[in-house]
Amino acid sequence: MAKKQNQSARTTLEEVNESLTSAAQRIEDNKKYINWALIGIAILALLAGGYIWLHNKNVQEAKEKIGEADIELLQAQDDPAKLDKVLKDYEKVAEDFGNKAGERAHINAAILLYQKGEYEKAAKHLEEFSPAGNLIGPATQSLLGDCYVNLKKLDKAISAYDKAISLAGDNEAYAPAFMLKKATVLHSQKKYAEEAAIYQTIKDKYTTYGQQNGFNIDKYLERANALAGK
Repeated sequence: MAKKQNQSARTTLEEVNESLTSAAQRIEDNKKYINWALIGIAILALLAGGYIWLHNKNVQEAKEKIGEADIELLQAQDDPAKLDKVLKDYEKVAEDFGNKAGERAHINAAILLYQKGEYEKAAKHLEEFSPAGNLIGPATQSLLGDCYVNLKKLDKAISAYDKAISLAGDNEAYAPAFMLKKATVLHSQKKYAEEAAIYQTIKDKYTTYGQQNGFNIDKYLERANALAGK
């Protein structure tokens, strides 16, 4: 039964399995220098200069390392045996760098681990990522939910899908897809009234989603209502 539930949750939406593109690196310097004395200003300026140099060096190194891993990933499409090496490289970047490159490395490592069926490790990488934006953020939360489904942590899966739905906002491609994932989990938990409410929202708010994706929303809504005793 658990296996059937897992397959349903995964097949409700095409798995997030593409490597995400590099994010632009930005360095912000918000230091305020207190004008007490010339020597104090000089010392602070030297310290700030040293910090910026080290920070720039760190960012550049991270970009180079993840760039190398990205190239290896492309090459591995013709030789899947190389994927383990690519995974290790992404994990190394994720471990060594806490900047944007490090965050993306966590995501890419999670995607590869998910494809290998190592859901616990994939989830740990995704838990290290702070989701933001209406594309990458919800996609990573959805993948985290998929990991939890496979780990039979269904309440956590629903929480992750809720975050994905919230981050997706009114995105007509993402939001209803994540809602369907949540509905699938609710069905497995026999929470039919909540499941039906999701289908009704999709039907009312995303009127063309079912037709565009070959999904008979009325069929599933009727089933959920019947099981809920409505």
